[in-house]
Amino acid sequence: MSEFYEFNPTPEQYAYTFGPNKPLARVRPGDVLKIRTEDCFGGLVRGFGDLPSQVCTFPYLNPVTGPFYVEGAEPGDTLALHFVSITPARDWAVSSTFPHFGALTATSHTAMLHPPLEERVWVYEIDKAAGIVRYSARNSDFTVDLPLDPMHGTVGVAPGAFESRMTITPDAHGGNMDTPELRAGTTVYFGVNVEGALFGVGDGHARQGQGEVSGVAVEAAMETVVAVELIKGVATAWPRIESDTHLISTGSARPLEDAYRISQHDLVTWVSELTGLDLLDSLQLVTQAGEAPVGNVVDTNYTMVAKLAKDYLGRTSVYEGVHARLRALGAQYR
Repeated sequence: MSEFYEFNPTPEQYAYTFGPNKPLARVRPGDVLKIRTEDCFGGLVRGFGDLPSQVCTFPYLNPVTGPFYVEGAEPGDTLALHFVSITPARDWAVSSTFPHFGALTATSHTAMLHPPLEERVWVYEIDKAAGIVRYSARNSDFTVDLPLDPMHGTVGVAPGAFESRMTITPDAHGGNMDTPELRAGTTVYFGVNVEGALFGVGDGHARQGQGEVSGVAVEAAMETVVAVELIKGVATAWPRIESDTHLISTGSARPLEDAYRISQHDLVTWVSELTGLDLLDSLQLVTQAGEAPVGNVVDTNYTMVAKLAKDYLGRTSVYEGVHARLRALGAQYR
């Protein structure tokens, strides 16, 4: 029988790595959690004068709520997390330019002699009832209302082999993938690397454009409901996402071409397994019908996703139908 838990962490309980951290709680497959997550700045950036480089301390950025230990999870299994709802916890959110971070400035990986971009903070109004996020320019009176599209930039499990990874780094364990595909109504699949899986969730965005070009989305604290399931004896090499309409593969690496290849390779082989098509027939289908949105081009690894509409695959069963089951379970907790 499913259990429902609520978890609102204290500041000292947030995690800044995926790895062998002590779990905050133990849950079972079929359980549903309502968790509070903080924004990537830990709630410390609240106004124009709160420059991240002054109010935040590296490496205490991008906190996640977790880890949570999943009973029965073992290496070789797949963990499924279904986002039932993702709701901004405040009526405001923030964004910024940040020194040595982003796609259009000098960074630690792309060294230049010119100075970094000016550090600047933007404050966004959130109107949940109207479903909008209000952008206001800093140096003019220009404003525009953007659609509210809550998502989580960071979600993942512990890596294997005693490894610990900073939450800002995306890789095969998940992490800071920063793809808008991680919104409510989707199920994300992770290969389990350690006993208990040890998953965490954070880095809520009220919305984000593809690529997160400045390095910072509309960063928001969230109240998130997640349904948990475990698929025994089925391995998943890279995080995968399933919505009602699409199958989505991810790849995270540098350079961006390798992230693209990883995501496309995973989607082509996944489609082949689901349909029985040989690899070249599957490649041909993905080539002509697939999509390739960018996750991020700013993190320590970049993230690409590969999408294919499920309508093109006929009647196929994906991960034993877990997405539909978790969607039905989550409907009880909306």
